[in-house]
Amino acid sequence: MTVRPLEGLQVVECASFVAGPTAGLALSRLGADVVRIDPLGGANDHKRWPVAPSGDSYYWAALNRGKRSVAIDQRSDEGRELVVALITAPGPDRGVLVDNVVGRRWMSNEVLTARRSDLIHVRVQGHPDGRPAVDYTVNAEVGLPEITGPEEGGAPVNHVLPAWDLITGMTVATGVLAALRDRDRTGRGAYIEIALADVALTGVADMGWLSEVATNGRDRPRHGNHVYGSFGVDFLCKDGERVMVVALTEGQWKALCTVTGTGAVFSALEAALDADLTQETDRYRLRETIAAILRPWFAARSLEQASRELDEARVLWSAYRGMTDVVAAHRKGTYPVLSDEVVPGAGAVIAARTPLRWNGSHGPAGASPVLGRDTDEVLAERLGLASGEIGALHDRGVV
Repeated sequence: MTVRPLEGLQVVECASFVAGPTAGLALSRLGADVVRIDPLGGANDHKRWPVAPSGDSYYWAALNRGKRSVAIDQRSDEGRELVVALITAPGPDRGVLVDNVVGRRWMSNEVLTARRSDLIHVRVQGHPDGRPAVDYTVNAEVGLPEITGPEEGGAPVNHVLPAWDLITGMTVATGVLAALRDRDRTGRGAYIEIALADVALTGVADMGWLSEVATNGRDRPRHGNHVYGSFGVDFLCKDGERVMVVALTEGQWKALCTVTGTGAVFSALEAALDADLTQETDRYRLRETIAAILRPWFAARSLEQASRELDEARVLWSAYRGMTDVVAAHRKGTYPVLSDEVVPGAGAVIAARTPLRWNGSHGPAGASPVLGRDTDEVLAERLGLASGEIGALHDRGVV
């Protein structure tokens, strides 16, 4: 049985790129009826890469899976009125907006709350002062590219995962649920602003990294693939495959020593250097020496042999794989969270279900949207427009 705890909740999403749509996706996966409103022809992200051979966007289809799509001419007064009416439509399960719009006075919170005072409105920004930003710019601003990459340094190293976008999206979803809880108790709406730059600053502060720099007076040096503050690094196997091995706890460290037969060597090292390798601090301090001692064990084994022995010893490790390997594993049924779906225009795709397992089930992946496909249905359901009225809107080019 599919669990849909937010079933009945109606959300309007007016957002493009990653953060806002991620929030809508999270709410949709939990059962909310999320209506995405786009301009006619699509927003700037409608054809964003990666794309199918047809030119249709895998990215857009995936981030908007399970939502309904409405396309409206937002340059016209009539189209703007439709958007505002959808956002502020009456009803206890309505009046929820997620957006990242800039410069639309007609969609300001002041205008919207004049129509519905208990509106829950979450607005995603770049910087809190209104300046634009994206994941890659805020990541540069908080210093992470300067401590990422090879130890010898050089140019800053950007990561390819839009982590701050994704975290912002989930924080937006949390804000929506918190505001709904408050509205249920008090009848009050909420205007919540969340800046991507603030999410990044919060993240690095919550990890203690800013405090570390404030105390030391200098940036942390790069450590390549070493795990900061503990022991973890990659090793090359005999067949050219690489594995990542991590020992965060005393138990994990002892398992690694046992399987590699290096316990006596490390005991002698501890005595010689007055160290205690059951402690994270000393494992981090002596990381290069530890790695040098362990390296021959991996170099003498194929990935298959190392995998078997590491698993038997309950070592914390993983092999490095490409996404082609992930796809191949999915084809064998390895990942229940993934499913094969068909997207109109794009063809067969690999879609994700919610990572939340309700009573053991991920639930369905949800249908992929088509730009504007649900316009007539949504206008009839949420605004009560008759077919003749909707037809007239089409004739005038409003929808």
